[in-house]
Amino acid sequence: MAHPFLRKLRHGAHLTQDNENVLIALARPVRSLAAREDVSIEGEPRGHLTLIVEGWACHYTTLENGKRQIVSLYLPGDLCEPFGILPRFMTNAIAAITPVTIAQLRHDTMRSTAQASPRIEEALWWDLLTSFAIEREHLISLGRRTATERLGHLFCELHLRLENIGLVDDELSYDMPVTQADLGDLLGLSLVHVNRSLQELRATRLMSLRGRRLTIHNLRGLRELSLFDESYLHRVTSPSRHQPHAEIGELA
Repeated sequence: MAHPFLRKLRHGAHLTQDNENVLIALARPVRSLAAREDVSIEGEPRGHLTLIVEGWACHYTTLENGKRQIVSLYLPGDLCEPFGILPRFMTNAIAAITPVTIAQLRHDTMRSTAQASPRIEEALWWDLLTSFAIEREHLISLGRRTATERLGHLFCELHLRLENIGLVDDELSYDMPVTQADLGDLLGLSLVHVNRSLQELRATRLMSLRGRRLTIHNLRGLRELSLFDESYLHRVTSPSRHQPHAEIGELA
């Protein structure tokens, strides 16, 4: 199976095999962390970018009263820090939601590699702009969408982001390891409100959630209900099915 970082970047630029080999070489070494373990903590010095190779993680902050706000969800293939403008210190923390495998990419090496290759640079800037767009859309959800719309919008977004990296099956079904507490911290909702909104979504029969598996039965209907417009995800290319793939195993 192709490395998720490459599968995602192919939606932002036409990468050559040489480009992909360079990116794979940069994404060493890898290490594994347990579910709910911190990947990095607030105030930690930064000199590298964290790439999620397998598993889910989140970017979060904890207020002085102990309440947590999840700012972003990270899926396989996602960079947890912004390419090009890495801060000296972490202003928030990153934690594993599931067991994760990560790679640490030196920021200075990534920048010099991008400067030497216009296609790699285009792909990385596309990734950065898309990440910012996802965060802006999240703010819109918090400010203007109802609780049910927020959940539905998130499920539509996750469907496309996971589809980009080949983790959605033919029945529009994908793993959903995020707990209701996580959803509440991400979407600004209480546990009671999350549970009620999930019941409302299930009642529409547009989607179902059984255990940790979410299935979308009517994608168009769920998009309409959730006021979802995928244009902010900036999917600009359709990678060829016959394009050679660099494998996840090549990172080991």
